[in-house]
Amino acid sequence: MLDMSWGEVMLIGGVALIVIGPKDLPKALRTLGQVTTKVRRMAGEFQHQFNEAIREAELDEVRRDVEGVKRTVDAAKPGFNPVDTIRNEIRSAVEGRTGAPAGTSTTTPSDTGSFDVPRPASEPAAAQAASPATAKPETGKPETGPTS
Repeated sequence: MLDMSWGEVMLIGGVALIVIGPKDLPKALRTLGQVTTKVRRMAGEFQHQFNEAIREAELDEVRRDVEGVKRTVDAAKPGFNPVDTIRNEIRSAVEGRTGAPAGTSTTTPSDTGSFDVPRPASEPAAAQAASPATAKPETGKPETGPTS
């Protein structure tokens, strides 16, 4: 109550009793209470409107930030396609594993065709390719183990 001690309140009450008089004092105190209630209500409404204005200002700022991010993404969209990027990385890894020399990839970043997986060679071609390195010379004798 505005940092007043009980002694100060009693002094103000005594002066009010003498100045206003005992007959009009209850009416004056009632009016003082109503005015205090109105002032508190107005202060609460002001504070609510002030907080609402701050919230709206923050929302406008967030809205501007989101629109800026959206513009940035839209500007970067034509040059960035994650599906094509991943497709090209997988294709180059597969071609590198099958023995294609580095730098001979025929794919381009704008290539949007289907992903063609290299198929293994047919059985006779695979056996023929592997025969010089793994085939043993035929001697006409069955292998039975080490000979002494």
